[in-house]
Amino acid sequence: MAQTATEGAVSAPAGAWGKRAGLLVGALVLVALVALFAGARYGFLLLIGLGFGIVLEGMRFGFAGPWRAMILRREPSGVIAQLLSIALVSAVAIPLLASHPGELVGAQAPVGFAMIGGAFIFGACMQIVLGCGSGTLVNAGSGNPVSLLALPFFALGSFAGAWNLIWWTDLGSLPILTLQGTSGLAVTLVLLALAAGLFLWRAAPGTVKLSRRHAIAALLLAALAIGNLVVAGQPWGVVYGLGLWAAKGYAALGGDFAGSAFWSAPGSMERVQASLLTDYTSLTDIGIIAGAFGVAAWRRGALSAALPGYPARAWIATVVAGFLLGYSSRLAFGCNVGAFFSGISTGSLHGWVWFVAAFAGAFLGIRLRPVLGLEARA
Repeated sequence: MAQTATEGAVSAPAGAWGKRAGLLVGALVLVALVALFAGARYGFLLLIGLGFGIVLEGMRFGFAGPWRAMILRREPSGVIAQLLSIALVSAVAIPLLASHPGELVGAQAPVGFAMIGGAFIFGACMQIVLGCGSGTLVNAGSGNPVSLLALPFFALGSFAGAWNLIWWTDLGSLPILTLQGTSGLAVTLVLLALAAGLFLWRAAPGTVKLSRRHAIAALLLAALAIGNLVVAGQPWGVVYGLGLWAAKGYAALGGDFAGSAFWSAPGSMERVQASLLTDYTSLTDIGIIAGAFGVAAWRRGALSAALPGYPARAWIATVVAGFLLGYSSRLAFGCNVGAFFSGISTGSLHGWVWFVAAFAGAFLGIRLRPVLGLEARA
């Protein structure tokens, strides 16, 4: 029987709500299964990861996009929101680290030649593919073809970068320097305020200084990041989990880790041999992908993105940039999440140096996109 217009209008929303109910139930079942087989802590971490993915995709918020908006159009809202979120996490994380030194650890790393170079390259490559570590996960989860191609090479690059990490750090680096306690928190908040002031000073006339959407996203991300620190005992990170996935694939193929001081270390080998369900970073990474997928599936037609008509050099550039994102982030001790967001919010000086170097690299990446065929020349 032919369907009337009225029947079609009624059945479509009903089908949509059925799909949405299925997404919610599926997410809860997934969290419950992880909690049942791996433990409650791991179930909570997957739930936190889902939260990250839902907020980043649902609020249309990230790191690469706001940097691009600031550089090209001098729109500061997204960057100000990032700094606000970091400040909120800092206000909780730095005191917690001081009062629980044996239970919680920060995202702390040394500043060195390889770290600075890695951050610069990462900043350039994240603008080429329009996605940082978390952004690539979110975009892949929501069906973006460029990120779907870049993600496996990101994982391979992370694995390769960790393989050679000790050689790179031996080129020279400073001791780990951190801002600790009440004075460290005060310095961190002052530096964040100064950075925000600089971006506001450079803002184009009439631009929104902090949009409501960005403010809400900043608050939600801060709450989730604090939850990650408390539940996992370590800050929110992305890159290590991706490299671990590639390492597990390498092990499954019979690979020998003896040639890498990083992967052959007892702690690394233990994680390679253990279940992904007991790796904190892997769980939140999986949660980000799943959360972004859920939001995209919730929106009608959001997963039906057509394959872009890019030239061959654009797809080759995506593969190379994806690999370099992974490799450079290991040398830089993290991406926008692990180094910039979590580094600064837990008092690590390397987070600030990473921010400056990566932001400088972003200028190069923006210039390279048209050359590589990823967008029309101006």
